Amino acid sequence: MNESMNKRRALRLMAGAGLTAVAGAGLAACSEKKPSFNAVDITGADYAKGFTLADADGKQRTLADFKGKVVVMFFGYAQCPDVCPTTMTEMAQVKQQLGRDGDKLQVLFVTVDPERDTPAVMKAYMGAFDPSFVALIPTPEQLPALAKDYKVYYKKVEGKTPTSYSMDHSAASFIYDTEGRLRLYARYGAGVPAMVSDLKALLKST
Repeated sequence: MNESMNKRRALRLMAGAGLTAVAGAGLAACSEKKPSFNAVDITGADYAKGFTLADADGKQRTLADFKGKVVVMFFGYAQCPDVCPTTMTEMAQVKQQLGRDGDKLQVLFVTVDPERDTPAVMKAYMGAFDPSFVALIPTPEQLPALAKDYKVYYKKVEGKTPTSYSMDHSAASFIYDTEGRLRLYARYGAGVPAMVSDLKALLKST
């Protein structure tokens, strides 16, 4: 009797251990599937969900136009002396380092200076970095609501002449996955390798 009871107890312990191992493996598998990012993961955020803005050709664009691509969206202006050209130069390098997946990247540059950033100016500006980059030009009436929706800061700083002003503005990028879902908030200065790593992870997970 005791021997039989011991056998049953041993079987129960083994079964329990097996279930625990299976559950542990399941948890490990789930954790492995969740990518780790360098940028701030804001998946599920209730802002910056989309836009309807004219590009440099006057065509109205939305996030749906870029489905199937990872979208990196940045707010700046053409006469920006440092942050904007640095960011666009880095994004051109990111696209190059993605190799064949570079075609799955779409960079969007939204001007916060529609007064000076005309379609012709913005088309030339994007062309200086990568012709595939798309400039978006909100009207002066659209810009405040857009900035509020994206929680983006911008402010005109007067210069010596009426046209020599500068613009203070936020310097981060919003990153959407291939389904048009907001996923990451990349702060300025993170560098090319970090961005390449994050975009590869997004492309792999969607």
